Amino acid sequence: MMAMPRPVLDDIDERLLARLREDARQAIAQLAKDLGISRGQLYSRLSRLESEGVIAGYTVRLGSAFVASRLRAHMMIKTRPRFHREVEQALADITLIQAIHAISGEYDIIAVLETEDGTQMNELIDQIGLLDGVERTTTSIILATKLER
Repeated sequence: MMAMPRPVLDDIDERLLARLREDARQAIAQLAKDLGISRGQLYSRLSRLESEGVIAGYTVRLGSAFVASRLRAHMMIKTRPRFHREVEQALADITLIQAIHAISGEYDIIAVLETEDGTQMNELIDQIGLLDGVERTTTSIILATKLER
């Protein structure tokens, strides 16, 4: 299998991506004006970034009041030998898990958990700890998010 070449991004591409991270629903005309390019150039850049896999899709960013009402945590998970894929699949089936990251080091996985309250978080932590192939976990509750892009 041949690796795809890494896309080359210029300053305008980087600024465009930053603006889309802030608000992916911005009007094309306003984006083009803010970046100092024509709408046609902007459409061409978006098309290229999508075809190169730089932009995989557009999503919803939750409001700060809603996010503040949720309890979030990072759970580090150590899997038993040869159970990594099974644990990842079991985690992917749990809708309260927002992200799953493979990592290096003592632990194998970091899962980002999000629940309505402490009771639901405790139940989720117990549920994950009981998955076949999970050796141990360490969970840190997120107290505040200082920066998220």
